[in-house]
Amino acid sequence: MATITYREALNQALAEEMERDDSVFLMGEEVAEYDGAYKVSKGLLDQFGDRRVVDSPISELGFAGLGVGAAMVGLRPVIEFMTFNFSFLALDQVINSAAKMYYMSDGQVHLPMVFRGPTGAALQLSAQHSQACQTWYLHAPGVKLVTPATPADAKGLLKAAIRDEDPVAVMEGELLYNLKGEVPDPEDGDFVIPLGLAEVKREGGDVSIITSGAMVHMALMAAGNLEKDGIDAEVLDLRSLRPLDVDAILATVQKTNRVVVLEEGWPYAGVGAQIAATIQEEAFDDLDAPVLRVTQADVPMPYAKNLEQMAKPSADRVVQACKKVLYTD
Repeated sequence: MATITYREALNQALAEEMERDDSVFLMGEEVAEYDGAYKVSKGLLDQFGDRRVVDSPISELGFAGLGVGAAMVGLRPVIEFMTFNFSFLALDQVINSAAKMYYMSDGQVHLPMVFRGPTGAALQLSAQHSQACQTWYLHAPGVKLVTPATPADAKGLLKAAIRDEDPVAVMEGELLYNLKGEVPDPEDGDFVIPLGLAEVKREGGDVSIITSGAMVHMALMAAGNLEKDGIDAEVLDLRSLRPLDVDAILATVQKTNRVVVLEEGWPYAGVGAQIAATIQEEAFDDLDAPVLRVTQADVPMPYAKNLEQMAKPSADRVVQACKKVLYTD
């Protein structure tokens, strides 16, 4: 095991997959000469050349569409959005082309491509650059979506996404790029995490906190605070939001009988709403309390630092929700 940053893990995944398969190429704004806005593609231009690490114009719709066409003829493009907020400009290509082509071609045309980049709020980037974009992609059948929370997950999930025969969105936590963690050494073998497989990041027996992406670390913080009050919280990291590991969700519900769903985005029609509905349909008799959700406030993200903190989910709010489902608040 080596201790590396989240961005280094993503870089390793890209380099290994480009080395393994010469049909893989990276395209996006500033990915080549500048080594990427978040330095995820550092050194790849020198290693693979400008035909496989391609700087694009500032035109998300254009280069996403180029990626769709490349995937249709047998290449495996990795399309980097500087932030998934900018990908809204490309949603016609993502939703109307990439997501639908396999179905509309009656299975004759696969689109093995990846859309990747940061999502969610950072620090005072205001409303238009602070959106958690998961639900925009989840709603359309045909696009898979993963949200790695750790360097190991970032590497393993990105490698799996690149090898998948369908479009996959890899949404990275904007504040996670400097996060360090243990990642298996390349010399120890091919490290790939299958899509659709959740992981229990902390075992517990009193209440389940179900979450993904950057919110995993907030959930772990909340679980640590709950432990001081004698409450043993389990943290389930979904890792993949589509496909969703329903078996893992049902297992943790059956174990603790009480659930708090934590997500970075807005509450209305959010990821947590889908999970709560799944639990109600599949595990209603296992619940000893209603499922509660902790989300961003239902407002555009404020710019002012104090208001931004009020709008974001917090460990304190997770603690309060856990105590509420345990009837100890």
